[in-house]
Amino acid sequence: MSFWIDTIRRPRRTHRSGPRPLHFGLEFATDLFLTWLDRYAQRRQLARLDPRMLKDIGVSQTDALQEARKPFWQA
Repeated sequence: MSFWIDTIRRPRRTHRSGPRPLHFGLEFATDLFLTWLDRYAQRRQLARLDPRMLKDIGVSQTDALQEARKPFWQA
């Protein structure tokens, strides 16, 4: 689950001000890294699909190649 959704669901601490604990930054960095890793793997798999498989999922070969060529950090 993404960091932003978890943050919204987590109750806010109103009694404490100042910087957040270190684990919030580590959690965000971990979630971001896992998102990038997942996106990279999905795009590599998409690039390997043959035209018949792409047709089954309703994606043109051009669209699949465009998506597969995007860098992992770009949504």
